[in-house]
Amino acid sequence: MHCPRRIALFALLVAWELVASAGQSAFAQAVRLNVDLTDAPRNIYHAKLRIAAKPGTMTLVFPEWIPGNHRPSGPIAALTGIRMEAAGRLLAWQRDDVDMYAFHVVVPDGAHEIEVSLDALTSTDSAGGGGPAASSNLLDLNWNAVVLYPQGADSDAVQFTPSVKLPPEWKFGTALMPSHTTGDEVEFAPVSLTTLVDSPLVAGKYYRRIDLTAASDSPSHQMDLVADSNADLAMKPEVLAAYRKLVAETGALFGARHYRQYHFLYTLSGDVGEHGLEHHESNDSAAAERTLLDPDLHMLYAGLLPHEFAHSWNGKYRRPAGLATRNYQEPMVGDLLWVYEGLTEYLGDLLAERSGLLSAEQYRESLALTAASLDHRSGRAWRPLEDTARAVQTLRLQGQQWSSWRRSLDYYPEGELIWLEVDSIIRQQTHDQHSLDDFCRRFHGGQSGPPLVVPYKFDDIVRTLNEVAPYDWDTLLKERVGATSTHAPLGGIERDGWKLVYNDHPNMFTQAAEKIFKFADFSYSLGFTVAEDGKLNDVIMGSPAYQSGIGPGMKLIAVNGRKWTPAIVHAAIKAAQGNSATIDLLIENAQVFQTYSVSYHEGDRNPHLERGSGQPDLLTNMLTPLTH
Repeated sequence: MHCPRRIALFALLVAWELVASAGQSAFAQAVRLNVDLTDAPRNIYHAKLRIAAKPGTMTLVFPEWIPGNHRPSGPIAALTGIRMEAAGRLLAWQRDDVDMYAFHVVVPDGAHEIEVSLDALTSTDSAGGGGPAASSNLLDLNWNAVVLYPQGADSDAVQFTPSVKLPPEWKFGTALMPSHTTGDEVEFAPVSLTTLVDSPLVAGKYYRRIDLTAASDSPSHQMDLVADSNADLAMKPEVLAAYRKLVAETGALFGARHYRQYHFLYTLSGDVGEHGLEHHESNDSAAAERTLLDPDLHMLYAGLLPHEFAHSWNGKYRRPAGLATRNYQEPMVGDLLWVYEGLTEYLGDLLAERSGLLSAEQYRESLALTAASLDHRSGRAWRPLEDTARAVQTLRLQGQQWSSWRRSLDYYPEGELIWLEVDSIIRQQTHDQHSLDDFCRRFHGGQSGPPLVVPYKFDDIVRTLNEVAPYDWDTLLKERVGATSTHAPLGGIERDGWKLVYNDHPNMFTQAAEKIFKFADFSYSLGFTVAEDGKLNDVIMGSPAYQSGIGPGMKLIAVNGRKWTPAIVHAAIKAAQGNSATIDLLIENAQVFQTYSVSYHEGDRNPHLERGSGQPDLLTNMLTPLTH
């Protein structure tokens, strides 16, 4: 029987129950977090959490799968000093016997919350990049290292009220909104666990804030610099102008901004771990000291901030469905990292050039080095690119030895070559009327506003590309990602009217890297890289050095009877060019010395791009800024 009044009353009761249930759920997932950072110079953070709870068994979890790391990189081994209390009683807790990230505890009757104390040792963890997170004068706080939350909870549903206590007179930068400050203690407005983990904090004795947009502009963009010395905070006017142009170029490229404000959190130090980690409303990046002052360092790190900034659109807003998990315990699937990271690598370098952080020549030198490196990846013969994305958990931080045969995180650089080729094909198909810029605006644009995640799948990529320029994108992309091959995908470079060449003139990126990081690169001649102490970092399988019996981890002692130096090796290569003489390398391997005769006669080979004949110069068009 139809009874509007009874139906209305029933609906009202159901609605009240849902509200009450939601309130109880929110209460059960409310957490106050206080982090004492005054011990940061000793690389230890002290945290206290007050977690709403009900009597009975409760399981708390430590974040395991960390966004941006794409793997179970939560620093569980650094979690120490765990202590749980409730209603004035010390509680016995137990780690799960299978899941090392889960902790079981029984909440006593009458208790409405539990208090958890814990310490995070940060001497080997820096945003997943390795190295310490703090020095005597600065720190980098990634909140996932100091939190526990109820097992099974959606990270959007857990509400945190965070606060920090800083070392005396240190200043900080973060995308979180402060709600109250007392001396060196700062409390922030309540946020979801998702937003908390997505909003790192940097602080330091030497701090500088730089506004990259006018005060009247919305959203605002600022750079929060921390360094080990005040001198390292200096920025040349032309560099500041380039970062301001970077903000304008991203607006022109994507056509929308998916954040309320944006912070470039930039750490400049020789003591903390170098890294770059993307977030929706900030990026957490660390580079060497004097990066803003030294021309070589500036060039080598020029793409770092543009890359992480571009991730706000490609990776945070538009995210592969396999990486869009509901909390930090659910495994991630990285099969589309060649889009997430590869497209961002392409856009980051492109934006660096368009904004003026790189010159056109520097961009081409960087691209040539990327192409040459991948063209000498012997592991291409057995491992398709997609597998480097699926296997990110095993490949990250594996070191250099046998990296050419094992392959590394190639979805970054090879993804860049793939998207360069896509851009080239769009321009050719449309007579340079459309480009990948149009794809970015369609796919990553949308409406401006607060952070939002819009997942996608492979078919969404193909469909949007076809909207820009009809082509068999499905076949092309599957072949580039899923097939093995002996050579890198250089079609984009060639379609753009350029070609990869080798000569004895140094590549400017290799030259700068050799000088700063103290190694010598003979990858494209003898087939190895060698550290300052003579240790062979890697040997390319199939190269002349490999064929003579040399492998990575061995130590180079002498060349043709003379103590080795980079200059001596170059001289030996030149002397053997065009004749039958061998290059004799004295090698130490586990305290055994042996001479290996390397047959190589083609001289020094360094990669560069050179204009090809018969093709229009599309690459120069790609590098043209979108703003004036």
